[in-house]
Order: sequence, then structure tokens, then C-alpha cells
Amino acid sequence: MTQTSDTVTWLTQEAYDQLKAELDHLSGPARTEIAKKIEQAREEGDLKENAGYHAAKEEQGKMEARVRQLTQLLESARVGEAPADTGVVAPGMVVTIAFDGDPDDTMTFLLASREFATSDIETYSPQSPLGSGVNGKKVGEDAEYELPNGSTARVKVLKAKPYRAG
Repeated sequence: MTQTSDTVTWLTQEAYDQLKAELDHLSGPARTEIAKKIEQAREEGDLKENAGYHAAKEEQGKMEARVRQLTQLLESARVGEAPADTGVVAPGMVVTIAFDGDPDDTMTFLLASREFATSDIETYSPQSPLGSGVNGKKVGEDAEYELPNGSTARVKVLKAKPYRAG
């Protein structure tokens, strides 16, 4: 199944399970722990000058933001469904591109959510400039994307194959 929507994140079962375990921990034991830290700091008195209280509240805010991020990600995730091997770039594909059409200046990367980043291959998000430039392109097609300095880069899609872990 080809995934071209920016709201869908393709995950392996292993990646989904890992993120779900993190979410379960953050919304269970970690929440209880931070609530205890806040309560202990509160008992120390004046909250305006209580560094422990402010640090715990900041930690709680970061944790709750991560809980929201994980919840959203997992709700839109497709698990175990590799994209079809159609030669069309989509999330979950390993893509090889040539810069300015130069077959000697190439790069291979996984087009996937940063949550799926793996140590064995560089990962670019479908929302990144490069990712959005190549997403939906067919092998052999040219793509353009904007560089941080505002200029435009051109690449040619050389390969697009579904990612296989291992």
C-alpha cells in the first residue's frame, strides 16, 4: 500500500512496540513519579524561589508534550505495511538520488518519520525539504527542493525500494 499522506507514519511492528512502551511508561509510572516530585517540592514552601519545584514543573511539561506527540504519531501509524514496490517514492522507502543528475554524486536514505530513524541508514522526514521534494516522484524523475539558504537544488530519483529491517 503506497503511503503518500503526510499524516501517515509507516512503522515496523518493532518500532511501534518501542514507541508504545515509551508512551505507556510516560503516561503511567513517569507521570506518578513527576507528580510526587512536584508535591515534595511544594511541601518545601515558597514556590517562587523553589528551584526543585520549577525544574519538576518544566520536566512535567516536556513529558506531557512527548505524550501528546507519541499519541498523535501512534494514532496515525500504519504498522507492518511496507509500501508497494512500485518505483514511486513514498514513506517507508529507501531512496537513492543523484544531485544535479550526476550519477557519481549520490545519496541513499530512508524516507520516514524521525521516530523511525535507525543507525544503519540516514533518515529524512517526508516533511523535510528533501523528503517533500522526492515524495511521490517515480524512479527516473527529477525533483526540486529548497535549501536553507533559499536556493533550489535538483535531484534525480535513481532508486526507490521498500525498507527492509535487518
